Amino acid sequence: MGAPAPGGLPALSVAALLRASAGAHARRVALAWDGGALSYAELDARAGALACALDARGVRAGDRVAVVIPNRWQLVVAVLGALQMGATVAPLDPLLTGDERAAIIADLAPRLVVDDVPAEAGTWKLAEPRGPALVLYTSGSTGRPKGAVLSHSALAFALRSWAEPVMALAPDDIVLAALPLSHSYGLNGALLAPLLAGATVRLVERFTADGVADLLARGAATVFPGVATMFRRLLDLDGFHGGPRLRLALSGAAPCPWDLAADFRARSGVRILRGYGMTELFRPISYLAADTDDRPDAIGRAVPGVELRVVDDTGDLVAAGEVGELLVRTPAAMDGYLNADADTDAVLAGGWFHTGDLASVSVDGWVRITGRKRERILRGGYSIFPPEVESVLLGHPEVAEAAVVGVPHPELGEEVAAFVALRAGARVKADELSAYCRERLAAFKYPRWVTLVAALPRSATGKVLKGELTRPRLPAE
Repeated sequence: MGAPAPGGLPALSVAALLRASAGAHARRVALAWDGGALSYAELDARAGALACALDARGVRAGDRVAVVIPNRWQLVVAVLGALQMGATVAPLDPLLTGDERAAIIADLAPRLVVDDVPAEAGTWKLAEPRGPALVLYTSGSTGRPKGAVLSHSALAFALRSWAEPVMALAPDDIVLAALPLSHSYGLNGALLAPLLAGATVRLVERFTADGVADLLARGAATVFPGVATMFRRLLDLDGFHGGPRLRLALSGAAPCPWDLAADFRARSGVRILRGYGMTELFRPISYLAADTDDRPDAIGRAVPGVELRVVDDTGDLVAAGEVGELLVRTPAAMDGYLNADADTDAVLAGGWFHTGDLASVSVDGWVRITGRKRERILRGGYSIFPPEVESVLLGHPEVAEAAVVGVPHPELGEEVAAFVALRAGARVKADELSAYCRERLAAFKYPRWVTLVAALPRSATGKVLKGELTRPRLPAE
């Protein structure tokens, strides 16, 4: 299952591709932010100065450089400068706790940690890379963060795929960068792919619904990569109607419910392109800008150059439309996890990335995600997949967010538990939500335990951190 790639990939480093873009668009605005902007020529010169500074600090091609800077121009210069000198870049979320950062730094062992960049200009002759382009740490939603190692060829394929068939970017586009640029979705989708296309990146240091709505209303963006939480908060604003120049929105990092996408389109007139991806392989499944079809229960099809398989528990292919584990083969896949050979061997067995997600693929290639293989709840011998229960809960008019997990049960093995955040002003009670689900789900599926919370714990990219949810109390008999 898959399609041919959109043209061949140049045998160049990512730094060379980005410098070629800078040369072709030298006078155009590369970065804009509140109170400032840099042209492509200016951005390349600042990256060159940073490369010189790294060299003076003893960094050499092949070394690892950690970058810990918020969504500011300094982060962009640090990433580009390190790539220019052939180093491997590891952007780290500035919001990590001290212990979290220390654990990642110990695993990464960088030559240098960059947390600020001076506004200087310089030139640097591009060095041939002697190692990977990036090390991106996973969110840790299902365990300790792991460093996904991405080659220059993998990153180049990902950026070309995102800029061309997915977003159809042009130099006159302005891409809103409100996602954390230290994470895969923000770094690739909202920063590097737009720079490769010669577009303008509008930096937003911290997302607020009012701030982003104002930018869109003023025509400050044509493309908006976001997460479901961002779109929902925008829709919570009474006066939100998109923007006069906004032509496309994209969701990632966490599922975007169909109802949310439909509401956003009704209010803004703009479609949200849904898709699927992870740190280890960037956006292998997606709707494309040119697609005219949009299916409520499907998250897209394989992008050009990507192959898909669905297999059963023994590794055999299942028939089209049947559910099994989703395997992906893509040029954008990571080489492996840093310092974790056993984990690498497990997920890349047989040359395919084993996603751990349960899915079906139709005869015409539409992908439907039904749950996580490891998240499957086994209740008294029955299999229950959290997304199905979460979808029912989200259908309640007073529910804003829902997460369903399995919790230990002495007789059944596991019981279905739901954590729910309500909309402002909602009065529904936990037992009423359980009854609501009981009316709409099979008897073995509905959650016996419902816990109301102020908000679900999420990573910086909006992914629900189910491991942080507190075990609910046993229901009263």
